[in-house]
Amino acid sequence: MKKALSIFANVLAWIVLIFALLITIMVFSSSKNNGVAHLFGYMPMAVESDSMKPTFKQGDLIICKEIDDFNSIKENDVITFWTTIDGQRVKNTHRIVEVLNDDGIVKYVTKGDNNPVKDTDVISQGAVIGEWTDVKLPFIGRVMDFLRTKTGFFICIVIPMAIFFLFELYKFIATIIEAKRPEPAELDEEEIKRRAIEEYLAAQKQSGSAAEKVEAAAEKAEAKAEAAAEKAEALAEAAETAAAEETKAE
Repeated sequence: MKKALSIFANVLAWIVLIFALLITIMVFSSSKNNGVAHLFGYMPMAVESDSMKPTFKQGDLIICKEIDDFNSIKENDVITFWTTIDGQRVKNTHRIVEVLNDDGIVKYVTKGDNNPVKDTDVISQGAVIGEWTDVKLPFIGRVMDFLRTKTGFFICIVIPMAIFFLFELYKFIATIIEAKRPEPAELDEEEIKRRAIEEYLAAQKQSGSAAEKVEAAAEKAEAKAEAAAEKAEALAEAAETAAAEETKAE
């Protein structure tokens, strides 16, 4: 049971560490890429509005990927791109409803699934961040947003990593202490044989002594029985003699 708990603790600690490292990579990469986190070519993004509902909604986490070949992008694909809303440059994820080609310059007309009209701005290929992979994780977007804050990063990343390293340090110290414990002296083969012979002889001696005691008790009992028989015979002879003398007297 103790071993199983130790294995479970180790696995859980490594899972926490890996998760913390992934989140750390995403947080730092997003800070270096205008808020876009990169992880092996994929980009997790928190949905910030319901413009694409019911495909995905605010608070969900969607996974986009970098586009290697823009010729593969076609109508009805969902892309994430940079756009300007209320004077601010922000990320947006909408569906392509039309592909425009003006003398080799390709642009995209987009629209949110939940919006009644198309987007005002036409999106150039240079503004495209990535393509949605059809993967969404409900409500995880809110978690990601929290992890990007200082409080969330400290609670969910710094503290678990500190606990992990303290746990590993405890294991390391325990291993060193265990290694320094003196090992019991090992007996050589001749010593083991000698002790085995002594134990065997002692057992044989005890067995012989017990047999002698039993034999002596048996002889003693036999002697008592013979003495009792002789006494009984003597009494019988005396009684017989007395009876004979009494008969003569009459």
